[in-house]
Amino acid sequence: MTNPSPAQRFVEAIPHAKALGMTLDEIGDGKAVMSMPYDERFIGDPATGVISGGAVSALMDTCCGGAVLAHPKASATATLDLRIEYMRAATPGQRIIAKAECFHVTRTVAFLRAVAHDEDSLAADGLPVATATGAFTLDGGPRKRKGEAST
Repeated sequence: MTNPSPAQRFVEAIPHAKALGMTLDEIGDGKAVMSMPYDERFIGDPATGVISGGAVSALMDTCCGGAVLAHPKASATATLDLRIEYMRAATPGQRIIAKAECFHVTRTVAFLRAVAHDEDSLAADGLPVATATGAFTLDGGPRKRKGEAST
């Protein structure tokens, strides 16, 4: 059995990720793909059966955090800013798939882009459910203090 990646441990440690049924589907080099099944508990509009925007935003935020932790320079992260643009309602009954990628990384901040699709739009390369841009802290582990000797 292999050790879980930092991103996998991150996702498993977040209670809302487990409650929403999120799974980490792909991970590597500053990129992540996560998905969430349709669940009637998370319907935002009972008349249409559409999943709430809050559930979609939680998936996108968690996927972005996983992508940061998949970056070679990262050991920890937190959301600084996340802007989500909802393009359309997700199709009721369908899984939602989020993809996130670090597109620029500084010493302390990672900048990300993410997109969320339902199964139909992913298969047809159609209009996504939502897009996002964000900034996340990038903790690369212990740093030397000024004047501290190297070991």
